[in-house]
Amino acid sequence: MLNFNRSFTPFLGALIVSIFLLSCASESKRPKPGDWRLTFQLTPEKTLPVTMHWSEANVVTITNASEVIEWTDIAFDGDSVVMSHPVFEGVFKGVFSEAKITGKYIKPSLDRVVPFEMEYENAARFQGVAPAQANVSGTWETVFSPESESDRYIAKGIFEQMGDRVTGTFRTLTGDYRFLEGIVEGDSLRLSTFDGAHVFLFEAKVSDSTMNGTFYSGNHWVEPFVAKRNDEYELQAADSLTFLKPGYETLAFEFPNTEGELVSLEDPKFQDKVVIVQIMGTWCPNCLDETEYYVEYLKENDDPDLEFVSLAFEYAPTQEKAMEAISRLKERKEVPYPILLAQYGSSDKQKANDKLPMLNHVLSYPTTIFLDKQGKVRKIHTGFNGKATGEVYTEFTQEFERFVASLLQE
Repeated sequence: MLNFNRSFTPFLGALIVSIFLLSCASESKRPKPGDWRLTFQLTPEKTLPVTMHWSEANVVTITNASEVIEWTDIAFDGDSVVMSHPVFEGVFKGVFSEAKITGKYIKPSLDRVVPFEMEYENAARFQGVAPAQANVSGTWETVFSPESESDRYIAKGIFEQMGDRVTGTFRTLTGDYRFLEGIVEGDSLRLSTFDGAHVFLFEAKVSDSTMNGTFYSGNHWVEPFVAKRNDEYELQAADSLTFLKPGYETLAFEFPNTEGELVSLEDPKFQDKVVIVQIMGTWCPNCLDETEYYVEYLKENDDPDLEFVSLAFEYAPTQEKAMEAISRLKERKEVPYPILLAQYGSSDKQKANDKLPMLNHVLSYPTTIFLDKQGKVRKIHTGFNGKATGEVYTEFTQEFERFVASLLQE
């Protein structure tokens, strides 16, 4: 027995050391720091590319034009990796090596799955081989789904081109299509963005004055669009689209906050104060942009006579998951005002109309409603045009601050 222990002990020690070294080697294996290229497979023939960077600290940054989005919630298990967005529910699940990751981008509540591939390479988003034969800089009067009565909608394309590189966005009546980036190759325009929630690709043939193209939203929606140059083109004013029905002067609701308490505009907290009511969803990038602006505004304008409250219309399938999404947004973005759960299981705008029957319609997430100190609705702003819209965003913030200041002085 003693001889067995003497001979077995060195073997056991060596085995433990080997297992420890293998475990450390497995734990230390990570994707290479540096520039990567993310490609979504929208159809068997169609891919959407995005540039990204993997840092030494395992933080991923995805870049769209001047927008930079950080992904810090990254978990490894053997050769598997899960990357979760800090606010949205979209998640990457894949198998990785040092120079490649393959897997699926998943939005569980909507049951949407898009295959993806990430490769370690310092490559351009789009790799054109032909010089640009057109310049798309300027303003474009645009119609999406022009032949469909039910799906047709208008937009304003705003682009800037330097060489073959293009940045810009499409503005619609309900918001913008985020920071788009791409190229003109020959007479072909290609633009893409991935904001953590949406996977957008725009492709078009361009002449001096027209575009004929296709818009891909992930792998679940495809629609045509047409556009023509028109430097004088303007969309309908955002303050004229949603309004109170005849006979109404104010807003009324009662929804739970994240503590389960019912909150109403009749609560003492809102009495004799200017109240900004935001109709939104935690799944909505334009709503996130607007929320970030409101949070920053309140840091600079802490007025005791001003209150904000958000009404969240969530497509999460259960109340518990919807509340988790709201709590995550409040925590990650340090939102100081209540976000109430107005609806879960669907973000359908008609159901939002049912919850707020005093409005002619809820046309967009987000929509902002301004109430004066007497509780009367003074203005309703549909949609939100973020920083990708440049001057339009600046004009909105200036008008917002001016109008709120005037209400506070009454």
